[in-house]
Amino acid sequence: MTGSRWPRIGLNWRSAALLGLISSTFSTLVSQFTATRIGRDALVDWMTVATIPLRSGIIHVDPSWMSIVAGILFHQWADFSWALVFFGLFGRWTASLGPWALLLLALPWAVFTSSLEWFFLVPLLPFRQPIFILEQPYWIGFLVHATSASIYPLFPRLRDWMAGRVPSPHRRFAGIWSFLAVFGLVVLGALAFLGWQNRELPWMGQDAVYDQAYMRRIAAHHDQGLELALLAVERAQDPDLRDTARLMAASQKGDIAVFRQFWSSWFPGLLPPATAEDHRAMPGMLSADRIGELRRVSDDGFAPLFISLMTHHHQGAIAMADETLHGKSDIRLRLMAHAIRHGQRGEIELMRGTEGFAAVKAATMSLFRPGEPTPTSPDEIPCRAPTNRIIDETIPCLTK
Repeated sequence: MTGSRWPRIGLNWRSAALLGLISSTFSTLVSQFTATRIGRDALVDWMTVATIPLRSGIIHVDPSWMSIVAGILFHQWADFSWALVFFGLFGRWTASLGPWALLLLALPWAVFTSSLEWFFLVPLLPFRQPIFILEQPYWIGFLVHATSASIYPLFPRLRDWMAGRVPSPHRRFAGIWSFLAVFGLVVLGALAFLGWQNRELPWMGQDAVYDQAYMRRIAAHHDQGLELALLAVERAQDPDLRDTARLMAASQKGDIAVFRQFWSSWFPGLLPPATAEDHRAMPGMLSADRIGELRRVSDDGFAPLFISLMTHHHQGAIAMADETLHGKSDIRLRLMAHAIRHGQRGEIELMRGTEGFAAVKAATMSLFRPGEPTPTSPDEIPCRAPTNRIIDETIPCLTK
């Protein structure tokens, strides 16, 4: 390698590092501001991201500041790294591209990087962590990566600035693009602030009666799921099952908070409790006798019974979410329904100890597979051997 090429290569890496800091910070802010708008609890999502490097021990029922900061930092490190790969490692082909070419490449790059993370790097190597893909559907990661890649067209201007090239031929484009990015952040931040004041954008569905009934039902359903999960946090002997229960509790508390914010923004008053008719229409709800049975069961019998009951309960939520996803509800409720359907299926897999290629297969199929009819009783759940030590594999079925 000739000496004249070293400065150019160094310039690409330095410019890529600066771009990585900007793009990762931009995507972090956009993710934080837009989470509730698409039915997500940002704090729970950051905690889920933190499980990738720090494992499931970082999960708490109420996300801690440590887990939130760890999730944000890991996300920023990942976005920063992808910028280094694109403009540093692949700089021979990408560093000389203009802003418009980089803009055209932004979405394909987002598809490539988010797919590589979701299907391979996180669940298999090097992290081998199934929680992330089983809890968060693929499209969330894609949106985050697309947001980060949307800043890549600023690279030519940053490289000119670091090289001392004055005037830069890319100055005008970079100025306009930077203004649009900042303006977008301001708008999203304003919408987030209004949302915190229970002033989300108005309801945009086609059947208000249905959406109101769905929100009452799923919130009440989540309340019972939260009760079950907290029992497992307290009583489960296996640490993996306790961590999964904490994740269930955190995600369902987060969903309930979003539903309350949506209701207060769209309809009069606060989110009301489910009606008697709502309860009759909710699949997967457990009777007081079954919950009492779970409270009284011995420590050795707790895990099999909890997994059986919670699987049945989750299947009910999956059925309700699937119905809403394929209906005419507000688009935000439909996006949230898809995420709920995916996350509840993922938590069933986590209770069964699914990991590796099996977790990738389960998460991928969950993205597209419609909901199934809910068994009328937890005792009718199809038998399936668990894949880790939560329950001895010699137990053929989970029955009462």
